[in-house]
Amino acid sequence: MRIIRILTAVLATLVALPAVAQDGIDQKINNAIQPIADAVTSVIFYPIPLGFADIPFVLVWLVTAATIMTVYFKFINLRAFTHGFKLVRGDYADPDAAGEVTHFQALATALSGTVGLGNIAGVAVAVSLGGPGATFWMIVAGLLGMSSKFTECTLGVKYRNEYPDGTVSGGPMYYLSKGLAEKGPAFAVLGKVLAVVFAVFCVGGAFGGGNMFQANQSFSQLVNVTGGEASWLADKGWLFGIVVAALVGLVILGGIRGIARVTSKIVPFMAVTYVLAGVVIILMNVGQVPAAFGAILSGAFSPEGVAGGFVGVLIVGFQRAAFSNEAGVGSAAIAHSAVQTSRPVTEGIVALYEPFVDTVVVCTITALVIIITGTASAGVDGVQLTSNAFESAISWFPWVLTVAVVLFAFSTMISWSYYGLKSWTYLFGESRAADIVFKLLFLFFVVIGSSMQLGAVIGFSDAMILAMAIPNLLGVYFLLPVVKRELSEYWADLKAGRLEQN
Repeated sequence: MRIIRILTAVLATLVALPAVAQDGIDQKINNAIQPIADAVTSVIFYPIPLGFADIPFVLVWLVTAATIMTVYFKFINLRAFTHGFKLVRGDYADPDAAGEVTHFQALATALSGTVGLGNIAGVAVAVSLGGPGATFWMIVAGLLGMSSKFTECTLGVKYRNEYPDGTVSGGPMYYLSKGLAEKGPAFAVLGKVLAVVFAVFCVGGAFGGGNMFQANQSFSQLVNVTGGEASWLADKGWLFGIVVAALVGLVILGGIRGIARVTSKIVPFMAVTYVLAGVVIILMNVGQVPAAFGAILSGAFSPEGVAGGFVGVLIVGFQRAAFSNEAGVGSAAIAHSAVQTSRPVTEGIVALYEPFVDTVVVCTITALVIIITGTASAGVDGVQLTSNAFESAISWFPWVLTVAVVLFAFSTMISWSYYGLKSWTYLFGESRAADIVFKLLFLFFVVIGSSMQLGAVIGFSDAMILAMAIPNLLGVYFLLPVVKRELSEYWADLKAGRLEQN
């Protein structure tokens, strides 16, 4: 009865939202949040002078960590790549090990949280601002980010909680508190503080960047292809939100197994569809490909007309890659922690594929299509620029892009619902009531994101996703020796043929 009363209250609120939005309450909320949002973003994006350009603090934080981990683990991003494919394929799967999902399902769930609008709109912004050379630095940042993912996902499995009913909970909240506690009482306090701060940021990010932003942008794209302001849907964001919330609800009520089942089907479908369309356009213009790569390489080191010159284009490329694949943010470690394995480092190796697919493959194809079709100078950016680039070769592609945007947004929402839930239950305890309250709130925010223009709130929560990297990487530095020990033991077993292969 209690749940029915809660559902009735939520439904009544959803029905009232259109009228509330018309009363301008979204503007009042924006005005109230704006000062807080400005304060947080001014810290996260604090400009650090570098040459003739300023580089945001959070970008320095992410790229420095990725570089250190690449060197510390002796280029694990390259040398374990082939073995990672065998793990994803299930060659070393252990059905008796603790965990809830396979290596492939964990990878698909994490990928669905990162492959999204950043690959479509973010790349277009990078090429618009930094020119073709930004693509080169996006690829470099993606390769470095693979080492960050390896580290945090290994730790996620190493320090996860395993419950008697077979479920697991893992992620930075657990490795920060449990891992640092092993180093002594002072570190235990530090670990607990970092874990709580991370969880608070993650819950905020889940409601905003992982939910409202996705709902808002996918609805905007749907309105654009159905007639813009004249579209029948133009003032019916609330209806779109209710439909999406119902679909998201059907998936997330099934827990991580339900999410993994859906993402393991959606992610390959949407990624293959998008990549195939890009490859077709590249093949249609194959004669221009050498010139496109020439522009990427020359633009990377001697860009013309880009603010900040070489440093400016490097920053743009690194920024779009880091914000797209979320390496170092810690979010993916929550999904990867659910994997069925007894060797934590195996999931770290599988996680190498996340930045590779997200940034090195999908982002590069988007950039190549924009460059060879020559649409970058058309005066538009974001989703519209990518849409124009694809449309120049395939007239009906905007409809495919709309489906891709909605599917990207949908899969991102269900993955972030899991990230937010695990952080929520870390803060408020593992219970059915806590679980239901979070999921209802999450669905409520889907409708708000679709029907209200909460720019400041969404910007604030987007900044919170990047803010997760600060407590996460600070703790990870102290735990690097733990990962190195796990890797050395596993690699020795692999080389000696002591691992059982299916």
